[in-house]
Amino acid sequence: MNKKIVIIGGVAAGPKTACRVKRLLPNAEVRIIDQDNLISYGGCGIPYYISGDISDENELRSTFFHLIRDEAFFSRAKGVEVSTRTRALSIDRQRKRVLVENIDRGGQEQVAYDQLVLATGSRPNLLPIDGVDLDGVFVISDLHQAIFIKERIIKGEVNQVVIIGGGAIGIEMAEAFVDLWGLKATIIEFMPQIMPRLVDWEFAKMLENHLGEKGVKVYTGEGVTAIEGENGKVRRVLTSQRRLDADLVVMAVGVRARGELALAAGLMVDPQNNIVVNERMQTSDPDIYAVGDCIAVRNRLTGKSGIAPMGSLANREGRIVADNLAGIPTRYQGGIGSFILKAFDCCVGATGLTLETARAEGFNAAAVTTAQSDRAHFFPNQTTIPLRLVFATDTRRLLGVQGFGPMGDAVLARINTAAALLTKGATIDDVSQVEMAYAPPFATAQDALNAAANVADNLAAGRLRYVEIKDFITWVTDFSGRPDWANWVALDIRHPNEAGLLVAKFGHDKWLSIPYVEIRERYQELSKNKIMLIICDAGTRSWETQAFLDGVGLKNTLVLGGGLNVIRRLGVDWL
Repeated sequence: MNKKIVIIGGVAAGPKTACRVKRLLPNAEVRIIDQDNLISYGGCGIPYYISGDISDENELRSTFFHLIRDEAFFSRAKGVEVSTRTRALSIDRQRKRVLVENIDRGGQEQVAYDQLVLATGSRPNLLPIDGVDLDGVFVISDLHQAIFIKERIIKGEVNQVVIIGGGAIGIEMAEAFVDLWGLKATIIEFMPQIMPRLVDWEFAKMLENHLGEKGVKVYTGEGVTAIEGENGKVRRVLTSQRRLDADLVVMAVGVRARGELALAAGLMVDPQNNIVVNERMQTSDPDIYAVGDCIAVRNRLTGKSGIAPMGSLANREGRIVADNLAGIPTRYQGGIGSFILKAFDCCVGATGLTLETARAEGFNAAAVTTAQSDRAHFFPNQTTIPLRLVFATDTRRLLGVQGFGPMGDAVLARINTAAALLTKGATIDDVSQVEMAYAPPFATAQDALNAAANVADNLAAGRLRYVEIKDFITWVTDFSGRPDWANWVALDIRHPNEAGLLVAKFGHDKWLSIPYVEIRERYQELSKNKIMLIICDAGTRSWETQAFLDGVGLKNTLVLGGGLNVIRRLGVDWL
């Protein structure tokens, strides 16, 4: 008798599992059940559909050879039966039956299975505030929501948009509203920075500044207290500090797993309702598997598990489930949290842990920030890509890498390389020596990622002493009124034409200008009693200067990692 495999959920992980199973077990009876009428679409492309980069929602549902992935496609091309507008009500594990109901007709059916796959996905969080049910308040839960939003924009019903949540979805939506449609968009983020726990403060601030340059207002450290409307339609958003007019509100404050069906069936779920699976993606019932946004994914760095709602992981997990269903023992190793995000002309990406998270998880962690060229300095259109490398000071283990730069492949290449190294337990020495493809149009002879690891090596070995960018900015903006900063002075080793502007602004007693090429001749002019913050554009010349000054007995120096190349991207008002 042919094996009966039933899959509940038809967006990403479910269809991936179904198609892989049919390739491995051509005679298996595979059926997908989904409560929606739109299935197998690229949910991560929704912001780009709203922005107009993707003109038709059918493109999100199409194969690369332009066939719509609907019931007929799966039946004819894949041999998979699909039941849309069908809701799974309960699971009878003893009899191996799923009770389902047709949403439109109301009839119920018992669907038998030999093996069951739960790909029930996640649902967006809703803040417990007044006004969330007003007309014009949306969550990006499915393609229908995106279609409704775009229809309102096309009809001219939207001028001002408030986005609650400064994570990836919130930022992508802000770009979608501003870039093509010219709407006024504001992001409200409860945490002190956007992209909380995904990147460290410096990289969040660079992104926030770029959003501001493109017309997106960003308010951090503010909680939304209510949404107000008139005649049932949204009109404004209230925060702890302001009132914002709004014709449309997008709530992007995270998601939670749809684990209710599993919980009701007596399957193991964690306190956040994520379905618990083993390395072969089996639930606590070995004949029931789970995959995608609804499961608890183990972080390979911390060992802890939690939700990881990413299309890339869902597809990878779907293949692993299918292998195990077909009798090919395959283990899921978990994830490390890699992502990249487009924001207008720039992108930000990361893999692994931030410094804040690493320390919270008990690592003896440190971080270095660099600002190296993305390609040979003599090549046209070269630019600087700030990188941040997080590592354990005791074991030298790599813990995370962050990058910021212009749209293109430069940041992506370094993040992907770092991700591969992280999964192998690499050290900063491995990163220093990892071989990167080189040609002047694509990279520098010593790649930016290698260079970041070399800086980390200098810090770990005690050869480098540095000041955090955030502390440096505090010193520059507050030193006049802070006695504890009185003993600090900046040593700017750039060309006098560059340094002169800041010397004039802060005065010779706080901002010294001695060019890099003159330090060896003029080091005796430097104070032995004040802490000197050595400043250049990228930090490379600063560390070389620090090493020289150490050799002549002047060890009262700190280097500004990433230099003014990073500071400029933060939008400070004094540079």
